Parts: sequence; C-alpha cells; structure tokens
Amino acid sequence: MLQLEGIEKTYRMGKSSLRVLKGIDLTIEKGEMVSIMGPSGSGKSTLLNVLGILDAYDGGEYRLDGTLMKGLSERRAAHYRNQFLGFVFQSFHLVPFKNAMENVALPLYYQKVGRRQRNRTAMEHLERVGLADWANHRPSEMSGGQQQRVAIARSLITQPKVILADEPTGALDTQTSREVMDILKGVHEGGTTVVIVTHEHDISEMTQRVIHLRDGLIESSERTTHGHGPASPPTGGYEGPVSAESVAAGD
Repeated sequence: MLQLEGIEKTYRMGKSSLRVLKGIDLTIEKGEMVSIMGPSGSGKSTLLNVLGILDAYDGGEYRLDGTLMKGLSERRAAHYRNQFLGFVFQSFHLVPFKNAMENVALPLYYQKVGRRQRNRTAMEHLERVGLADWANHRPSEMSGGQQQRVAIARSLITQPKVILADEPTGALDTQTSREVMDILKGVHEGGTTVVIVTHEHDISEMTQRVIHLRDGLIESSERTTHGHGPASPPTGGYEGPVSAESVAAGD
C-alpha cells in the first residue's frame, strides 16, 4: 500500500539547510497497523507528511497503492489525499464554530456531497465512535477524548484506505488514550491500513510493527506481540468497539 525507496528530504532556510530524511526504505502492506517512533528531530513527522502527500520529497520514490507520488500539482495531491488517506492529529484540528456533526461532515462538503446526505453519513460515523448524543455540541463543550473521537470519525467519513495518525493520544490521559486506540484498532480490523506516529511505548505495543527512526534513517523495524501480519480485506467498514462506560463519563 505504501512503498518508499531512498526517500530524502531537506529543508532549506536561506543559506542553511537541514537534511531530515536521509534515504528511507520502507514498505507498509495493505491492512497493516504500524507505529513510528524516534527521538525529537528524528524525522517522524516529516516522514508522515511525505506519506500523507502533505510535503514533497527531494530524492527517491514514493508509491501509494502502486502509483508514484512525484511532482504532483496541489490539485492532484488533494485528489489522492481525498481518495486514499484520512488524517488524525494530536491537536484534533476541529473547526471551533462548527458542531461535531458539521466537523465530521466537512470532508464530504469539499467533495460536493449534498447537505442531507453528508449530515446523515456524519451521524452514522459519530454513532460508531459513541458520540451520537454529542452531535450538536461544539469542540469547546467536549473533552479531549471526545474531540479526538470526532476527529477520527471525520477521518473515516471518506472511507480511506489508509489512516495516518500523528501523536493521536499525545494530549490525552492514559485511560482515554486506550479508548482512542481501541477505536483505531477497530478501524484496522475492518481492513484499513493504520500508521501511527507516537512517543509512547505502550501505544506502539498495541500495533503490529514498530519502526524506529533516528537521525533521518530507519534504525530498526520489529514485530510486536500483535504482529500477526496484514489484516483481512475490508468487510464493510468500521464497526469497532465503543466503551459504554467512557461515553457515559463524557470521555
């Protein structure tokens, strides 16, 4: 699904430059759930940005589902992002003046889906993450865990083949982090490829494979106790677990 060969990335600032990725070779199979770890400055977020076609690379080749991602116009890059990718971020990136349903529906608005259909679909996704009763609440009225669930529902609404999550539990407490990871594991069990950047070892242990970066290179790639290979093909979308206790607690 995701294949990188010799990927290099250098940021240039005036006369100085910073080489962040120094020849990354990486293959992530369809249906895998992997985590990317490494110290600050190792290139984790830059690598995720390359995978998400949010940042261009300088050398090597990146193929998404067999198609070379190179020299794309912003319009073509947006097309591939909309077709293949869903994003989850540590800071949620919710629109503060829109309620949960409107935030989840936003990607369908950009795809020119009618209001009635996109709101219906948004409600279905909120229900799957246990937040149907919070559809009319704005982000400021929700806990961090609830906001992250809204963000995950939004990332899933276009039925992406790959979810890219950058520190999705970084702003959450331990219990809420596990609940968010349960949702992401449910997404993976539905056949979606999931890639998570994290600095938390207990989070990485919930994935199938851990990729360690250091100084812009892959230091190691190792299977975890969950490393049973790629998941089965999709079976009709995410129907992952939702904690009734956490919903009742407002997390």
